[in-house]
Amino acid sequence: MERFAPLLLHVWREVGRHVEIEEALARITPLLARRLPLGLLLVRRLDPAHARVETAARGLVRSDPAAMAVRTDLAERDFDALASWCRHGKALHRRSAALVAERPGLLPLGLEGDVLAGPLRSADGSLRALALISRPSSAFDTEHGAMLNALLEPFAVAVENDRRVRELRTLRETAEADRRSLLQRLGRSDLQETIVGVEAGLRSSLERVELVAGSDVPVLVLGETGAGKEVIARAIHSRSRRPQGPFVRVNCGAIPAGLIDSELFGHERGSFTGATGQRKGWFERADGGTLFLDEVGELPSHAQVRLLRVLQDGSFERVGGHEQLHADVRVVAATNRDLHAMVAEGSFREDLWYRLAVFLIHLPPLRDRLDDIQALATHFALRAATRFGTPPLAPSPEDVTLLASYAWPGNVRELASVMERAVILGNGRRLEVAKALGPVPATSPQGDAPAAPRQEPERDPARLDTAIAQHIETALLRCRGRIEGPFGAAALLDVNPHTLRARMRRLDIDWKRFRRKS
Repeated sequence: MERFAPLLLHVWREVGRHVEIEEALARITPLLARRLPLGLLLVRRLDPAHARVETAARGLVRSDPAAMAVRTDLAERDFDALASWCRHGKALHRRSAALVAERPGLLPLGLEGDVLAGPLRSADGSLRALALISRPSSAFDTEHGAMLNALLEPFAVAVENDRRVRELRTLRETAEADRRSLLQRLGRSDLQETIVGVEAGLRSSLERVELVAGSDVPVLVLGETGAGKEVIARAIHSRSRRPQGPFVRVNCGAIPAGLIDSELFGHERGSFTGATGQRKGWFERADGGTLFLDEVGELPSHAQVRLLRVLQDGSFERVGGHEQLHADVRVVAATNRDLHAMVAEGSFREDLWYRLAVFLIHLPPLRDRLDDIQALATHFALRAATRFGTPPLAPSPEDVTLLASYAWPGNVRELASVMERAVILGNGRRLEVAKALGPVPATSPQGDAPAAPRQEPERDPARLDTAIAQHIETALLRCRGRIEGPFGAAALLDVNPHTLRARMRRLDIDWKRFRRKS
């Protein structure tokens, strides 16, 4: 066996270099022919479902049409015998005629010479065999039989490598087919989120995205619900130095308080009831990419402490673990809450605020981006038409005017829903924007005349608006016209500053009057 050691080394090297079995056999067969009286090398695959023997790969030493013929027409009892040998048998050394009679289907037809055959073990339980057929008028000796036993292991590895490559290729083709189907349903040419409003309402926000995307500093995106904070986060990721890395989105407000540590940092097996195995957290999954922490203001205090440590040095521990782990992650956080006020109240850590808010991006609400209404409405209408299989329709100037008169408390997300509803209600003939907006007339965000009240005599909207306006003006007077911050009117009234500004615009309240009285 010592004289075969260099040959085995070469075989292992070719198995490692060429993961596809056909290519590996093309390189290995000439190597074996130099040391063995080899005429043909076969890797046979047994198909129990159809009682059939197939040639998975072949290595030819000489071009012979007879060597290409293989026998697959086996009786069921013959196949069962061959399958049993592949599962439990040892290597065989037989004359071809004897082996055909005893183990039919293992040899090609029309060949004379000795046969060395051995079963190849597979991790997935599939049945395969390796057969070495000698040249005509040649024979294998006992040392060659020992050589076959040594070859079974590298050939089993070659077969397993080939199987895994084929599985990965199948998975990739399936994923690509799913991707094409998704793109077709969405009416897009790629999966990147389309950013509408780059030339108008979002110009300043996108300029700040371009400024910060190339660095790895944390970014905090501030904006109302539905304004498109995730779109901005994805724009930062796609323009960063790690666009090929993962983009992982975590809704901090949707995670139960008791599971936040496990979700963010992972856990070890047995660390708590139900932890049946080790689990990687979101930071590990986002390693090399971007982690988008949506609704970061909803994190409880104990999670804020651990998040602060990760932002400082990139290290953390899984729940129940003691090993220091590191993750190279770009953090982009977003919230619709007033973190300044939360810091003043003590519900959000001040040091975490400074870590997250290295670079701030304020995303304007849709009511402050009226120039984008037409482009957004057209975009969502065409996308909905593609999804629902209806003719593409664009909103008319009357539709755009109606949409621009609405306050859009749900921002872009609400507009997308309205346009989908308009496409459905129009049934492919037109866009029913008025019906999609609902029965309640819209109000202008600039404070136009209020809409007609509902027919409820016990409630007078005009008097109610007057009371609300007086209440807001009293708060502004006390806060000297200040709206945001711990000493602003929003904090005094316990409402979101964006909500307060929207209400002030609707009620035609000018905060500057109160600033001048200070």
